[in-house]
Amino acid sequence: MARIELDLAHSYVTDPRSDDDYALLPLKFSFDDGGAYALLGPSGCGKTTLLNCISGLLRPSQGRILFDSRDVTDASPQARNIAQMFQFPVIYDTMTVGENLAFPLRNRGVPPAQVRERVGRVAEMLDLSASLDRRASGLAADAKQKISLGRGLVRQDVSAILFDEPLTVIDPQLKWQLRRKLKEIHREFRLTLIYVTHDQTEALTFADQVVVMSRGKAVQIGRPTRCSSGPRIPLSGTSSGRLA
Repeated sequence: MARIELDLAHSYVTDPRSDDDYALLPLKFSFDDGGAYALLGPSGCGKTTLLNCISGLLRPSQGRILFDSRDVTDASPQARNIAQMFQFPVIYDTMTVGENLAFPLRNRGVPPAQVRERVGRVAEMLDLSASLDRRASGLAADAKQKISLGRGLVRQDVSAILFDEPLTVIDPQLKWQLRRKLKEIHREFRLTLIYVTHDQTEALTFADQVVVMSRGKAVQIGRPTRCSSGPRIPLSGTSSGRLA
């Protein structure tokens, strides 16, 4: 896991001249190693842009990103050792569940015995043990999202796991179960987790710290109890703050 420090801004416009030209106004804060964070806000507020800057899918137009004090601003997602889950499951339909989970380890040359041990543990954690020999193509959306999560968890050296509204396609009755599973996983492994959502319930039940975003700004940062019922948390300037 890694401590992630941000000091950046981003515009999709070549020559931004006003705040309206920025998808992310200047932001400065850090995600502590092993913390669970939610980026909460409506569509278009900049939360996915921020997540993609962290993952390396997008280079910020201004500023820099540090992982454990190492500048990774120009580094690829692979070099940052990031796992990311998207709204729709990204899996290999022609592979079995077990092969999907094992792929990141086999791709890195991990010995077969270690692959079997790690895949078995992650599958048990996600209630996928009975499905290891099934082709992924025949599974429901929630099971496919579990596979996506498992591919991130199976790598013990991953810097952080990023979630971009991963429960959007999940049946409402199953969302609570998956959120609870994520909390259990976080308590056991103390992974650095960053979760993007527009759903206040998801943010407040998942995260230890919530970053409320609006129009490219972080307008409130704090623990779920303060975000839901307490006073607004003052930030340094209009759109910068440090996660405690």
